[in-house]
Amino acid sequence: MGATYGLVAAVFLASVVEAVEALTIVMAMGMTRGWKSAWAGTAAAAAALAVFTVAAGYALATWLPKAALQLTVGALLLVFGLQWLRKAVLRGAGLKPHHDEESAFAEQTSAALGAGRTTRFGLDWFAFTVSLKGVFLEGVEIVFIVITFGTSAHDVPVAAGTAAVAAVCVAIAGFFAHRPLSRVPENTLKYGVGLLLAGFGTYWAVAGLGVFAPGGQSLAWLGHDRAIPVLIAAWFGVSRLLIRIAPAVAGPRPHPTASDRIDRGAP
Repeated sequence: MGATYGLVAAVFLASVVEAVEALTIVMAMGMTRGWKSAWAGTAAAAAALAVFTVAAGYALATWLPKAALQLTVGALLLVFGLQWLRKAVLRGAGLKPHHDEESAFAEQTSAALGAGRTTRFGLDWFAFTVSLKGVFLEGVEIVFIVITFGTSAHDVPVAAGTAAVAAVCVAIAGFFAHRPLSRVPENTLKYGVGLLLAGFGTYWAVAGLGVFAPGGQSLAWLGHDRAIPVLIAAWFGVSRLLIRIAPAVAGPRPHPTASDRIDRGAP
């Protein structure tokens, strides 16, 4: 049950973050180049992601024994989660600018206005390809989380449904807002998702090490699923410690540039 709650939370939060970033790209293309091409690129990316999810999920669930599957997806989740945590630590320590959707939207809009116009199949090719690429790349991270959490918790339909609900919520919010969802606390959400991925990744990776033991059965954690909150708390403690010591380890920084101040949302 604990794994199911964690699955829903991690997939929903991660999907919201990635969907907000994809929405910014699609809105920039739609508002500057035309919504027809932007939505066509979005639909093409969604179709490709659906096919990729089914194929990769079926292959992982069918070809690997339980322990090997846990080790594979656990290791992948751990690596992926640590990447999110590394960025969160750097942002928390003031060593990396916070992500800002308004700045990203301005950058995408400027690129769209400056690009030439080429029409293929009745579509503005720049808007179509940028929307397709943006949605697909942001969506791949959601697919990765859906597949790994879903196969390990034996709840791929729940994981896929949760991601779809998150994407629909973001799309509806963007429709009514008519602007990038800059008020969504992306940096905090990414920190939380990083903790969840690292905690679940550690749990399943260690359990999957049983594939190397006689019999190849999964290793059992003390307390079973109740070990997961402990692991998440441990990663939180490690990350807070790193945030405190990172500035001293990095040494003195140069004065912030104008672009740094914009990224941080400073006046």
